[in-house]
Amino acid sequence: MPAPQSTSGVKALVFDVFGTVVDWRGSLIADFTNWSRTRGITADWAALVDAWRGAYMPSMNEVRKNPARGFLNLDTLHRTSLERLVTEQGIKGLTDADLAYINRGWHRLTPWADSVAGLTRLKTKFVISPLSNGNVALLVNMAKHAGLPWDLILCAEVFRHYKPDPETYLGAAKMLGLEPGEVMLVAAHNSDLKGAQGCGLATCFVPRPTEYGPHQNRDFGPEGEWTMVVSDIGDLADRFGC
Repeated sequence: MPAPQSTSGVKALVFDVFGTVVDWRGSLIADFTNWSRTRGITADWAALVDAWRGAYMPSMNEVRKNPARGFLNLDTLHRTSLERLVTEQGIKGLTDADLAYINRGWHRLTPWADSVAGLTRLKTKFVISPLSNGNVALLVNMAKHAGLPWDLILCAEVFRHYKPDPETYLGAAKMLGLEPGEVMLVAAHNSDLKGAQGCGLATCFVPRPTEYGPHQNRDFGPEGEWTMVVSDIGDLADRFGC
């Protein structure tokens, strides 16, 4: 399916969230560092957060490889990975309530400086929604916490598939009552854009070169023939005249 190269027919913008709209790494490290001081718990939170994110794709692949087990949402996958990593990293003194608080850190992420204003401008012309591997509760709580002005929530949990499965991209278009080419995915990850492009969606790359902090080793720039490349979400709004 050819990917659209024109933006003239785009009616909806769907966004990758972790890394594209919110700063997951910086948010989690700051959150856990401040919280642990009140609990008297010592840990290398940066190491935990980096390892936790490293478990993200493998945990979703396990869902793909074991369809008979049924779909597991991201909160569930995060909790399983967290329990393993806490043991591996020797973090002591955590209660079940503490683990629940840490796991819900993904619900409390902070947006990049341009995200809220840019999304608010884009909302004047387009339907805007996440298209995230997060689950509904996570994304709703994050939107409330961060002030993200979504029109609706689209995510892996809705379609029972994780990106880059085609069911997520095509499901978003279908649920919006649009053709794939009338939907644009905005993402900081070339692999996500490749999946969307393969399903006929328009694509926009926005760089987030500090997403992984000192460990960033990819996605510094566009690596495909994307429909648009912008500097940030505000620039995207400028380009669309919002």
